[in-house]
Amino acid sequence: MFFVTVNGGGDGGGGGSRRNSSSSSSSSSSSSRSSSSSSSSSRVVVEVVVVVVVVVEVVVVVVVVVVVVVVVVVVVVVVVVAVVVVVIE
Repeated sequence: MFFVTVNGGGDGGGGGSRRNSSSSSSSSSSSSRSSSSSSSSSRVVVEVVVVVVVVVEVVVVVVVVVVVVVVVVVVVVVVVVAVVVVVIE
């Protein structure tokens, strides 16, 4: 009988080991939380880089369009002036 009681106490010790396992799982969950926060900060960095790249591409496209429009206007003005000069002579 006494042996059964001691064995039951051993089961209580098992409960203590269960408590230890729960504390280790909570520490692992906190470490996973810290790793997820670092991965979310790296996601923020990636999103900022993507936004910067898109803005730079838009600016480049706008500059190219403005340059093309200016070149076309200059060509049209040169042609008109040449035609006027030819007609006057």
